[in-house]
Amino acid sequence: MRIIKIILRIIAGSVFIFSGTVKAIDPLGSAYKFHDYFQAFGMDFLQPLALPLAILLCLAEFITGFAVLTGIRYREGITAMFLLILFFTPLTFILALTNPVSDCGCFGDAIHLTNWQTFGKNIILFILILVLFLSRKSAAEKFSPFKGWMISGAAMILFVLFALYNLRYLPVIDFLPYKTGNNIPDLMRIPDGAPMTRYETTFIYEKDGMQKEFTLENYPASDSSWKFIDQTSVIIEKGFEPPIHDFSIVTSDNSDITEAVLSNQGYTLLMISRKLNLAKPERLQAGFELGKTCLAQGIDFYILTASGTSDIQSYNPELRFCQTDEITLKTMVRSNPGYILLKNGTITGKWSWVNVPDKNEISDIIK
Repeated sequence: MRIIKIILRIIAGSVFIFSGTVKAIDPLGSAYKFHDYFQAFGMDFLQPLALPLAILLCLAEFITGFAVLTGIRYREGITAMFLLILFFTPLTFILALTNPVSDCGCFGDAIHLTNWQTFGKNIILFILILVLFLSRKSAAEKFSPFKGWMISGAAMILFVLFALYNLRYLPVIDFLPYKTGNNIPDLMRIPDGAPMTRYETTFIYEKDGMQKEFTLENYPASDSSWKFIDQTSVIIEKGFEPPIHDFSIVTSDNSDITEAVLSNQGYTLLMISRKLNLAKPERLQAGFELGKTCLAQGIDFYILTASGTSDIQSYNPELRFCQTDEITLKTMVRSNPGYILLKNGTITGKWSWVNVPDKNEISDIIK
């Protein structure tokens, strides 16, 4: 029985540590997931709490996993872990039934699970953790209470600092498709013979006050006595979707310059601000000044944003503002503003507003 408990502790502790760590690597991504849930459940008033809750959740997962795996403050750790799994198991069952957001985000962007897969994982964890919780009183503590809490407190502080570092300087591990070294056109390409998404389309027609549903095979195309009312399409088999499938750059005059930017043999610096009004003015101004320097040195410079035209017009008219989908911008860089350096469609550099190279460093990078 002792060996079984050790195995259970390793499994449960490792899963919680891993889950907390991948969220701490990308705390803003976890905050976006909270945003999605708040929006799906009509709880928009909680949006300001998304980032604090994201950091609090990853800390709770990490420290409970740390306690269970190491045995430091084990009883408190397994109790907290049991309460977490007791809360999340029925919650993920509700999410699996309603599917408000397709990916629960329990492992950040490192591993994507459907809501049903997440629920199944939580059922297994619940059983493992329940066994450990019921036998918690027989476990011996490794250290005195004071020393144990000191070690746990130090681990918590270091973990929070790690999350804040990733928030400020971009994730230390980039799990998203726009990471340094990736070629964007390659990741947009659909291989020959790749399966296509299949849809089932239903047509609703009305005749003599009665409505009836038809398919593509039997709808009354040649019978004018039927009046078309509506149609619905449902995905019955999802086809291949490239890692990057929604990337486009459109200028203020509605010209799509995506291909021109990605095929540029020289360097292109993209300044990314998903919403200009959400970025601090001094950070934007620093980016504008950098953009002027880039243009003077022959480096193409574009500002990508999801802000509306009226917002864009209130900023520097000397620079080229372009519009890109907000979700795409969130995926490209976890910073507002953030920066991506391209050469022939390949990402050669990526920075937050904190550590973006200055004009002299940019000159050295492109040599």
